[in-house]
Amino acid sequence: MAIFLTGTSKVVVQGMTGSEGRKHTQRMLASGTSVVGGVTPGKGGQSVEFTGADGQPVQLPVFGSVSEAMVETGADVTVIFVPAKFTKAAVVEAVEAGIPLAVCITEGVPVKDSAEFYALAAASGTTRLIGPNCPGLISPGLANAGIIPADITQAGPIGLVSKSGTLTYQMMYELRDLGFTTCVGIGGDPVIGTTHIDCLAAFEADPDTKAIVMIGEIGGDAEERAAAYIKDHVTKPVVGYVAGFTAPEGKTMGHAGAIVSGSAGTAAAKAEALEAVGVRVGRTPSETARLMREIITAG
Repeated sequence: MAIFLTGTSKVVVQGMTGSEGRKHTQRMLASGTSVVGGVTPGKGGQSVEFTGADGQPVQLPVFGSVSEAMVETGADVTVIFVPAKFTKAAVVEAVEAGIPLAVCITEGVPVKDSAEFYALAAASGTTRLIGPNCPGLISPGLANAGIIPADITQAGPIGLVSKSGTLTYQMMYELRDLGFTTCVGIGGDPVIGTTHIDCLAAFEADPDTKAIVMIGEIGGDAEERAAAYIKDHVTKPVVGYVAGFTAPEGKTMGHAGAIVSGSAGTAAAKAEALEAVGVRVGRTPSETARLMREIITAG
């Protein structure tokens, strides 16, 4: 099994006719994802040729709207590759069409826009939003929605949720011999859709996920809130890593969400909160992978 994204998921790509959308549509197809079309306003009725996982040519239709694409293809996932200034309109369109999963890859989205389309998605009760400014998610061997490399790991018993795209890839690679049910890159912006807690709840409910890796970073209080949730609701072993142990004090680092105020939001404070509820926290990504390996091999 997997969370949010499965082998039966049907994916459309908003912005498929652009350079980034085209490139990553090809990568998703090559990894076996069922990509069924694209959406570009004003280009409905066109098609774009790609190469399928079997090496054969695939013509994917372009639709003028998400709702049209859903009706024609049965799509239940959209991956959004559109410039930041058009992202709000793209997400709003997806939510209003009622698509179950919207994965927003775009970075540089204004926080005001993110707050508005997050609120719309949350109020819809229908659309799960992942991102913005995220690498997407992958259920190895089943489907890949976003920009995560599909060939660096395999299916297995570990669930992964991460604020950082590159640390997602590193953890996948370091634990590639053990494998993952689903790896979710939630993004590091101040306002995001799906959170650590959402993923923890889903992994807890997934019978095939035996243990969870949670990667956070300095700034905000998402990791502290996740620690409180783990204490009350998660029975599976969790290993954590918080990026930013060596960040200089008083300096804003990395993602827009990585802002430290006084002692709040530091890597040390987050690690302390997680360790207090039984989460083993690595001080480096490699140490974090080693801790997870110990848990899995111990059975």
